[in-house]
Amino acid sequence: MGLMDFVLESCAGAQMSGVVNGLIEQHGGVRGIVAQLQQQGLGATARSWVGPGANAPISVEQLQRVFGSERIERLAGRFGVDPEVAARRLSRLLPRTIHKLTPDGLMPGP
Repeated sequence: MGLMDFVLESCAGAQMSGVVNGLIEQHGGVRGIVAQLQQQGLGATARSWVGPGANAPISVEQLQRVFGSERIERLAGRFGVDPEVAARRLSRLLPRTIHKLTPDGLMPGP
């Protein structure tokens, strides 16, 4: 990977970090994200992210259904990310982020 590729990937990572954090904040933190997934019939998926072991995948379509494609588009725009790219990356990053924020299967504060 060349220097320019590294810089571009780092910038994209920072932008997507903003998208992921924004989604989590808008839904009341980790508990809010998990609750939203449970309400939409994806409780087992959410539990896999919090618990030990492999994280169950979530599709772009499921993300858009649960959180709303408009919300994802607004967040992407706020951080300068193409909405389609943001949705694809969010489907990979959200499970990992929730997993890292819930060490030992424990959700952070209220």
